Formats: sequence, structure tokens, C-alpha cells
Amino acid sequence: MEGTVIKEKIKDVLVSILGHDNFEMYDELTAADVDGWDSLSHMMILTKIEESFNIKFKLRDLNKLKNMGTLVAVIQSKI
Repeated sequence: MEGTVIKEKIKDVLVSILGHDNFEMYDELTAADVDGWDSLSHMMILTKIEESFNIKFKLRDLNKLKNMGTLVAVIQSKI
């Protein structure tokens, strides 16, 4: 699946959980860059991403996550 398609699906997840779209999607985007993205919403976002892409993250996958670019790469490796 193409990275832009994955980013759009991730953006849909972020908007549904955070309740706003006041952010730009780019590879260097981190949770600190998005209002309301805290530790609790982070877990909700990851769970919703797993459901949306029909994947399961392992601990080693989560340890790789540094920004949106690495999230997209991990998702691509799983689908």
C-alpha cells in the first residue's frame, strides 16, 4: 500500500480520536506536534490503527516508532 494512502487512513484515525484536524501530515510529525495527543490517546490511536489496517503491533514495532514516517514504514512492513 502506498504511503500517501496509509497517511490518509492514519489521519482519519487521528481526527476520529482527537476530534480535530488542526495538524499537517508529514513524515517528521510526532505526538508532541498535535494538540491532545497524549499517552492515553496514543494507545487509543494505535489500537484504532491496528483495527483499520487489520494488523497487530508487537513491542519491537512500537519501539521503532519515532514519528509519522516510521509509523508508515512499520505499517507497510505488516501489510
